[in-house]
Amino acid sequence: MSSKTLFRSKKLIRAFAIAGVAVMLGAVAAEAAPRGGGSRGGRSYAPPPTTNTAPTTAAPLQRTTAPTPAPGMQQPGMAARPGAPAPAAQGSRFGGLGMGLAAGFLGAGLFGLLSGQGFLGGLGSLMGMLGFLAQFALIAGVIYLVVRLVRGRRETAAGPQPAMARQGAGPDGAPGNGPMGLPQNRVIPGMAGGSVAAPAAPSDTIGVTPQDYDAFERLLAHVNEAYSREDLNGLRAMATPEMVGYFADDLKEAASKGQVNRISDVRLLQGDLSEAWREQDADYATVAMRFARTDLVLDRASGRVVSGNPQGEEAVELWTFRRPHGGAWQLSAIQQA
Repeated sequence: MSSKTLFRSKKLIRAFAIAGVAVMLGAVAAEAAPRGGGSRGGRSYAPPPTTNTAPTTAAPLQRTTAPTPAPGMQQPGMAARPGAPAPAAQGSRFGGLGMGLAAGFLGAGLFGLLSGQGFLGGLGSLMGMLGFLAQFALIAGVIYLVVRLVRGRRETAAGPQPAMARQGAGPDGAPGNGPMGLPQNRVIPGMAGGSVAAPAAPSDTIGVTPQDYDAFERLLAHVNEAYSREDLNGLRAMATPEMVGYFADDLKEAASKGQVNRISDVRLLQGDLSEAWREQDADYATVAMRFARTDLVLDRASGRVVSGNPQGEEAVELWTFRRPHGGAWQLSAIQQA
């Protein structure tokens, strides 16, 4: 390789290294003050189902106080979804080292037979006890293989298990395709600023009503307005203490930079239910919402626009709402779509 080619290669490697560092720094900057976070009860670490409004998997909760579930344990209040992968099979008690020893003894026995000294005879008198153990291991291995064969035949004869039927029924008693048993693609009224497009068979075990959708839309607008006013008392009436704590942290960080976040003209464009479920202490509902807003970061002293589009922008987020049994809905989590 010539010196000129080597020099060009070094320059190319250096350029890729600089680009990689820039990408990493950009990712860190983007995550410096995440707006998402909160808790979804027992489903905090499970992604909400996709919807017509949010057809891609939502980002995980960036901040949450929900306890991390133990590996392999089912999350509270969450049933296994159709098509979910089955738990990994446990290792055989006859696997690993035991099978290795059995194979070794079998090989030694075959060697003895081929050499005319009998099964394990070629290993000498010191191997007598080991020969007995090898024969025991071989017998246990044969029994294990027979049990596996019989069990496999039984599972094959039983056939595949039927999938769980869809929840909800239509007006004529037939299974419905949309939330609350409504036909698929039917628009549910109730959100004054937009419409709620019915997703395909969302999981709804509490029966979300049009009045609930109205409450979700009001909270979308009022939470943004209170956040823009830096009104923590107003936010405490509309959000869980965990979310209020995150809002307070974000406002404090912006103030330390001499900035203020101004949000206005919040209008819901489309929304649909992702899932709704009941836990021991409360009801939960996750709703995908596409809305328009003007979201600006201003210099607190001069009012100069630091970032944001004064012409407005659209956003798609999944908001999870929580209500104590018999209580009012509050914002419990925000996830980016």
